[in-house]
Amino acid sequence: MNLKLWIRRVILLLVGLTIAHLGVTLFLLAELGSDPFNVMIQGLYRFLPWPDFMTHGYVHMGVSFGIILALLVVDRSYIRIGTLLCMFLGGPIIDAFTAALGSIINARSPMVLRLAALVAGCVILAFGMTVVINSKAGTGPNDLVAVVISDKTRRKFGAVRITVDVCFALTGFLLGGTLGLGTIICAFLVGPAAQVFMPVSGRVCAGVTGE
Repeated sequence: MNLKLWIRRVILLLVGLTIAHLGVTLFLLAELGSDPFNVMIQGLYRFLPWPDFMTHGYVHMGVSFGIILALLVVDRSYIRIGTLLCMFLGGPIIDAFTAALGSIINARSPMVLRLAALVAGCVILAFGMTVVINSKAGTGPNDLVAVVISDKTRRKFGAVRITVDVCFALTGFLLGGTLGLGTIICAFLVGPAAQVFMPVSGRVCAGVTGE
């Protein structure tokens, strides 16, 4: 791959990552429930006898590394520089958006505003996620689960994403995680929205990279 194409792909990934985590931030600020993947992380954190130094964040990182290790066995072509960028840049991006928007959207905001932020966050997350995927520079570990299953089974991404998110949420709930309204909305909205955005962001990304 030539350097110019590689740089364009990484730039697209960073743009998509920023958009996606704006959506994540809106979702989190609404405080109406965690996303399905984090419900699973919460369940694992509560259910297993971790050492005292372990936190939710460390369990999240450990599960993410576990997914990467599994993919190194199944199909290592999915592991790219963007996978690591998604892992390490997501937190700082969310922190920056939280600092900017936290005084506007929070648990004390009117419920209408919180619900609007939740739905908007899911849609924005879905769009940003498709930009990341179509950048072809790599995808975050939790999103890769649905991407790989969709590719290998040749099923539509939207339906696969719903199935994966429901499995994450149910697993977390059975292990002691907490489900919320936001969890349910996220599980059934992000996948279909991503299915709609996928061809759109695909054309945009192809135009930028010249592919």
